Amino acid sequence: MRFHGVLTYMIVAAALSGPAAHGADSKTAGAPFGKTPDGQAVEIFTLRNGHGMEALIMTWGAGLVSLKVADAKGQLDNVVLGNDDLNGYLQRDSFFGKIVGRYGNRIGKARFTLEGKEYLLAANNGANTLHGGKAGFDKRLWTPLAADGHSIELRYVSKDGEEGYPGNLTATVRYTLGENDELRIDYTATTDKATVLNVTNHSYFNLGGAGNGTILDEDVMINADRFTPVDSGLIPTGELRSVAGTPMDFRKPMRIGARIDADYEQLKYGGGYDHNWVLIPAKEGLTLAARVHDPRSGRVMEVRTTEPGVQFYTSNMLNGPVAGADGKVYLRRGALCLETQHFPDSPNKPTFPSTELKPGQTYRSTTVFRFSVQK
Repeated sequence: MRFHGVLTYMIVAAALSGPAAHGADSKTAGAPFGKTPDGQAVEIFTLRNGHGMEALIMTWGAGLVSLKVADAKGQLDNVVLGNDDLNGYLQRDSFFGKIVGRYGNRIGKARFTLEGKEYLLAANNGANTLHGGKAGFDKRLWTPLAADGHSIELRYVSKDGEEGYPGNLTATVRYTLGENDELRIDYTATTDKATVLNVTNHSYFNLGGAGNGTILDEDVMINADRFTPVDSGLIPTGELRSVAGTPMDFRKPMRIGARIDADYEQLKYGGGYDHNWVLIPAKEGLTLAARVHDPRSGRVMEVRTTEPGVQFYTSNMLNGPVAGADGKVYLRRGALCLETQHFPDSPNKPTFPSTELKPGQTYRSTTVFRFSVQK
């Protein structure tokens, strides 16, 4: 975390930076995508660039529904797990492509203390809270502020006490699809009371195409020489452990399936990879978090961010087969997540980078997913 008069974070997912020249409240209509159980209309927006790359964004959970990217032969395919309509998202608690918060990842024992006061959260992951609680940002209707075919900005106002978190929090997320085949995600937030915040996008990627088998043969590089080991409840112990000599070492590209079932306690706890890596920060600009290559399609995805960590998750708990979009079936380990973030359970770990946000500060986070091919 960096303080320069304001609290600064960032998250990335497309090229073209900076806010679009729209009025902040210029409501833009999208296509119908269904209705929530209480009858609210959900919309979906289409972003395209000049190369045919296409992103679909829905207002439910401000989620990335589809992302079509060309392979080495120029063929477009969707590379993120999703559903054909809103009902698919309502019927299963998958987090597919959605924004999670207020606190992405886990907070131990569903509680934390801030400025001398203890806050009790909704326990939705055993005794812990996960991705904001029972009805986090992913299960809320976001308001579209402006869209122009290349970018869309959405806003959600989280009320004081929602899921146990303090402060009235106003959050915005902007997706931008750039001509250099980057999908950029920029986040901002303000609060009227001290709170904690850790927002991220929870897309499940399969660079061979969503529903086209597993990701075990994809190669991954993670720019980190340490990770945060967890206990059996997947709560960090507070240690920053070296990856050297362990199956957690992705400093050089490694096939995901090579060590995922190794006899290593951390992998047994997660049923595979489900851990936070401590990124080696860039001296300037966005930090390289990870690079993924799919040898079948030739697609490459590079992730850069302003965040200090990334959660690498291999969909170990995706209890497939699960019906997905376009009649596809999603399998266990059929996708990977690279959730750029501050560390799990930071509110209870004073040695971790702080996730506190105070009145008068602005939370800013950016993450970019850049796509290319390796023939």
